Amino acid sequence: TGYYDDGLNAIIVFAACFLPDSGRTDYNYVMENLFLYVISTLELMVAEDYMIVYLNGATPRRRMPGLGWMKKCYQMIDRRLRKNLKSFIIVHPSWFIRTILAVTRPFISSKFSSKIQYVNTLAELREMIPMEYVQIPDSIVK
Repeated sequence: TGYYDDGLNAIIVFAACFLPDSGRTDYNYVMENLFLYVISTLELMVAEDYMIVYLNGATPRRRMPGLGWMKKCYQMIDRRLRKNLKSFIIVHPSWFIRTILAVTRPFISSKFSSKIQYVNTLAELREMIPMEYVQIPDSIVK
């Protein structure tokens, strides 16, 4: 997590490589509670506009969140949080992520869809956002 523009706007970094393996017996329970934790943290941290940086690199398929989970997350996000989200940046997007977003685009608001950006490299990300307060895990850097 970092901030930009005088420290009022949050940059939320979400590394998918640290998500639990979908083969866990308690996977749904863990993912539901993870989502609730993320949302409660966002509500505390976000006073103004914010952006989410989703790091997809170094993530095996079994750790990527499923379509149902992502849809549920989107539907549960408070209107204020959806409105204040200025950019949803997906770094190292896989064909799977691109396909899911292409398939779900008709079911997502056009305002939210316009906030999604694909970034293929960390160098490209550095050109878009200030990186001095953003921690990128070593596994993704490699």
